[in-house]
Amino acid sequence: MANNETLLKKIIAHSKEYGYIFPSSEIYDSLAAVYDYGQYGVELKNNIRNYWWESMVHYHENIVGIDSAIFMHPTVWKASGHTDAFNDIFIDNKDSKKRYRVDLLIEEHIAKIEDKILKEISKVSQKYGDTFDEKMFRTTNKRIIEYQNTINEINKKFNEALDKKDFAEIKKIIEYLGIVCPVSGSKNWTEPRQFNLMFSTQIGSTSNEDNGLIYLRPETAQGIFVNFLNVQKSGRMKIPFGIAQTGKAFRNEIVARQFIFRMREFEQMEMQFFVKPGTELEWFSYWKEQRLKWHLSLGIPSNMFRYHDHERLAHYANAACDIEFNFPMGFKELEGIHSRTDFDLKSHEEYSGKKLRYFDNELNESYIPYVIETSIGLDRMFLAILSYSYKEEKLDDGSERVVLNIPSLLAPIKVAILPLVKKDGMPEKAKNIFNSIKTDFLCQYDEKDAIGRRYRRQDAIGTPYCITIDTQTLEDDTVTIRERDSMKQDRITINEISNTVNKRIKESYKLAC
Repeated sequence: MANNETLLKKIIAHSKEYGYIFPSSEIYDSLAAVYDYGQYGVELKNNIRNYWWESMVHYHENIVGIDSAIFMHPTVWKASGHTDAFNDIFIDNKDSKKRYRVDLLIEEHIAKIEDKILKEISKVSQKYGDTFDEKMFRTTNKRIIEYQNTINEINKKFNEALDKKDFAEIKKIIEYLGIVCPVSGSKNWTEPRQFNLMFSTQIGSTSNEDNGLIYLRPETAQGIFVNFLNVQKSGRMKIPFGIAQTGKAFRNEIVARQFIFRMREFEQMEMQFFVKPGTELEWFSYWKEQRLKWHLSLGIPSNMFRYHDHERLAHYANAACDIEFNFPMGFKELEGIHSRTDFDLKSHEEYSGKKLRYFDNELNESYIPYVIETSIGLDRMFLAILSYSYKEEKLDDGSERVVLNIPSLLAPIKVAILPLVKKDGMPEKAKNIFNSIKTDFLCQYDEKDAIGRRYRRQDAIGTPYCITIDTQTLEDDTVTIRERDSMKQDRITINEISNTVNKRIKESYKLAC
């Protein structure tokens, strides 16, 4: 799937045609990197969010949820480091007039080297089959070692330049690597510059820049940290415990691209887990494993995911790892797990002058807890589901279909009710069935076009089950239930519809707790 631009274009087109995602303000030629979720998109998005919330909050007795405000006191962002350090370094190509994030240019260059490694591994693994030892091959093959050493050297030099904020050295690295503009193909670069990603606005009636300046939150985590004591005391929470929330965040990305992967307005699903100092790395390993299990619980194969341990850590972390997903544009970050130490609570304690400590009755002492963060982009999870689910299939009869194999638990429409023909009392019977099960599932009624075309439409929407009402239904109250992925059809009674669909949905996944 890596670097499949054609696939991404097909997913974008399919998303618009079938009501998943629309360009925002499209009648005014759209707004770059901003999207609206359509009638099916909003349902899938809600289902992903609900699945995360249930598995994270409802199934853990020591994790609770909050919903903090988007607007926060400006000193919050001073304390968190965002005001001074939430920057990206960008560079312009003089010929194409296009602007790029420097780290993404380096990342894409490294990805090309990694692709060479994967091709070598794939070629040899096909030759030796089950006897192939990838770990040994990576550590003994000269070409692989050279590729990996090149990657390590690039990362080392780039990270050193970033730490020193040595923009001249960063440009030298780009020039040395021979990185070209994807549009113009030239190496005619400007000097790198720094750009703060926060959106600022005014609160209240004043327009004075120093009075009323606030920011749209660039992340949801700080709303959890400033409410740490409120939740801990009101909920009588004992360490270790977690606070979760989902919500919008806003970043003025200088290069927002790749559809909904990188946007200026996006939604996060985060959980901050507060632990005793000294135990944080054990909990980091625990949550790293648990979060991958959650992704795998949806039935997506493990080869679509991989861990990426950070060599260069953020100023607040002592360990960090990404769970990457194989998107159409290659393996990219889907979720981050970070050991944030006590940086956030300690910093907010310093800036606010308020104690943000936990009293441990067993130790009879107070301390600032350490924090393990799990943070996943809801929009990225949406794209991961869509990317994996999109299939173009050639059937036995020579015809073709486009199907979204969305995990049935997450599918926007669970059941489509379809009268075989629009006569002979079948629509009336179908509507009665629709009304009888609509409180159990989100259903859709469709009587337009031939039954085959309606099946194809439901396949393209991602509906896992179709119920067809025919002449036999009028005689014995049985219907045909068609399964989306296999297209297999069974005969069941009307009274069995809800139980059958529920059972099949539950059999298709195992909730990660």
